[in-house]
Amino acid sequence: MANKTANLYARIEPETKINAESILESLGIPVSTAINMFYKQIILNNGMPFELKLPNKKNIDISKMTEVQFNSEMENAYQEMLDNKGVSVQQAFSSIKRSE
Repeated sequence: MANKTANLYARIEPETKINAESILESLGIPVSTAINMFYKQIILNNGMPFELKLPNKKNIDISKMTEVQFNSEMENAYQEMLDNKGVSVQQAFSSIKRSE
């Protein structure tokens, strides 16, 4: 096992740090171990270990949609669900509650 001798200094938002460290603590994972795991995943994936993309900026107003547009949106959403690209109902409601 390699010696851990390199130091890493990063500036992050205090609330992000507190929330992440609280979760890591409940998992029993030291922060340094989590950062090391993240770096190893970057190496393993030869890039970020998750998809990076801009959020969908279009807000959908179904009252202004044609039936064809509505059906198309529903088909797209159904296909995303089949491809496991969506989120669970619990995750969706949790996200809504956080933004209130």
